Amino acid sequence: MPMWFHKFLIMAKTNYQTIDEYISSLPDDVQNVLNMIRKAIREVIPDAEETISYQIPTFKPNGKYIIYFAGWKNHISVYPKPRGNNALKKELSKYKGGKGTVQFPLKKPIPVSLIKKIVKYRIKENSAMIKKK
Repeated sequence: MPMWFHKFLIMAKTNYQTIDEYISSLPDDVQNVLNMIRKAIREVIPDAEETISYQIPTFKPNGKYIIYFAGWKNHISVYPKPRGNNALKKELSKYKGGKGTVQFPLKKPIPVSLIKKIVKYRIKENSAMIKKK
């Protein structure tokens, strides 16, 4: 299990069953942003299953986890951060994050188009991994 998920599990206090349940547990301003992100992801992968994994929302097109997101006090996190794409790397360099996450501050506009690019990249990345197997 990635370290950033382990950190989150230690802090998790509730056993969420749905994305709606997760989002509704957060303050209104965070709910609005998470719903916007959810909609953006849904636009890229409309047939993906919505589920909870590691106690945060995730999307699974074709049964594979592609993208996770979570609301925090001062930011929204998107997991995992794409690697190996220099164009995305440059855009993501404006934001804090760790090895596997990117953080978008709540006090600034959320870059919805960048989140869509991340999702598209993750789909390509996942497809490439499947082809290698």
